[in-house]
Amino acid sequence: MPEVEVKDRNNNTVDKINLSDDIFGVHAKPGVIHEAVINFLANQRQGTHATKTKGLVRGGGKKPWKQKHTGRARAGSIRSPLWRGGGITFGPQPRDYSYNLPKKMKILTLKTALHEKLSSGGIIIVDDLSVDKPNTKKMVEILKNLGLTGKSVLIVLPEKGDLITLSARNIPNVNVTRAADLNTYDTIAYNTLLMTKEAALRLEEIKGS
Repeated sequence: MPEVEVKDRNNNTVDKINLSDDIFGVHAKPGVIHEAVINFLANQRQGTHATKTKGLVRGGGKKPWKQKHTGRARAGSIRSPLWRGGGITFGPQPRDYSYNLPKKMKILTLKTALHEKLSSGGIIIVDDLSVDKPNTKKMVEILKNLGLTGKSVLIVLPEKGDLITLSARNIPNVNVTRAADLNTYDTIAYNTLLMTKEAALRLEEIKGS
């Protein structure tokens, strides 16, 4: 089991915990992370893009000129795709890009991403991040003490924490999530995962199966 130091708000080591190999020690092919990222991005697409076909473009009901004896090519509508202002041939239409990955694969990719993040020093575990009231200045100070100023940080909490979320929401490149909602994309998208000790243990309970 990997042993990790637990820091306080002033970046002092106050404890050490052993993280589960089943969560933070899983090795898999890098390709599985790529597949999970592609799946996540595809599921975020709205798919509302649309172009007008010949039948959807307004106008063009009248034949531009008679069929024969004009010396010009036959034309049935000024909204033909061949004409400027006409319809679009094979243009994008609204569609659903989302698809599902197997549940076991999702868990495997997350575990692999967590292992890579931990190996590169991208996970910091703190004993506590609670605040009495929303206070952006205090949260900025905590991040500064931990050496995270200017970095993209994902704060991982055991459960929803409105006070911490409100304290962090105006800090650029800082976001907050629950351990249960942590996914592969967010794990690799942020420079650092700032995780409470309780959240790390909670993560082992949720993602351990």
